[in-house]
Amino acid sequence: LHRGLDVTRVLKMVLIHDIVEIDAGDTYCYDEELRAKSIARERKAAQRLFGLLPADQAQEFQELWAEFEERQTPEACFAAALDRFQPLLHNYVTEGKSWREHGINSEQVAARNKAIGEGSTVLWDCARELIQKAVERGYLEQK
Repeated sequence: LHRGLDVTRVLKMVLIHDIVEIDAGDTYCYDEELRAKSIARERKAAQRLFGLLPADQAQEFQELWAEFEERQTPEACFAAALDRFQPLLHNYVTEGKSWREHGINSEQVAARNKAIGEGSTVLWDCARELIQKAVERGYLEQK
């Protein structure tokens, strides 16, 4: 883990981000057209969800959600790295099930996940290794 990071803040960001995504209706990460449309849905979901909370909690959660989305702080970059790493790891341990179902190739996976490196070089090194092993094991087509 990176020294100096506020781990509690990172965890809050990841959880709040996921709750908003769930409420908005999660979008398959390799579907560029639907991902573009999901931004407005997520904003609306965040407003709705945070509006249910007492004012102080609503403000805190809105700030954490915005910080995650903007990715300008070390905590937000690390939270985003975790958010990207989890589905990559899931695909790997399920032998590329979702990748194979949707015809996703190694170039798409690397491009989608390169942002992991902005939050953690250690996780990005691990992600690249998983991508390469997935190709070697036939879980992911090489491009």
